[in-house]
Amino acid sequence: MAAELHVELVAADRSVWSGEATLVVARTTSGDIGVMPGHQPLLGVLESGPVTIRTSDGNTVVAAVHGGFISFADNKLSLLAEIAELSDEIDVQRAERALERAKSEADASAERRADVRLRAVAAR
Repeated sequence: MAAELHVELVAADRSVWSGEATLVVARTTSGDIGVMPGHQPLLGVLESGPVTIRTSDGNTVVAAVHGGFISFADNKLSLLAEIAELSDEIDVQRAERALERAKSEADASAERRADVRLRAVAAR
């Protein structure tokens, strides 16, 4: 059996995903980070970006995450996001419209959110 870590991806309003994984990749203020079982303890600030979770059964879960915190200790990884949604929950047409609207309104934060959502869908 491969080494595993327990992952909890939680948004402010709900639990988004929970389970066992072999690798999690997330964007922090210090850059992208990969966490595998046995990683040294860590606490960081999440940037907006896709989070990729390689599950123990060989599948990949991708979520669009907007801000929050990441912590790892004792083979437990917690991703506490302000906003998070799984890539298969994202309405691509709606995200594309939001991106166009944000560009036309020069709303950089809305543009970043829409872009992250579309990157999460592309990565699934």
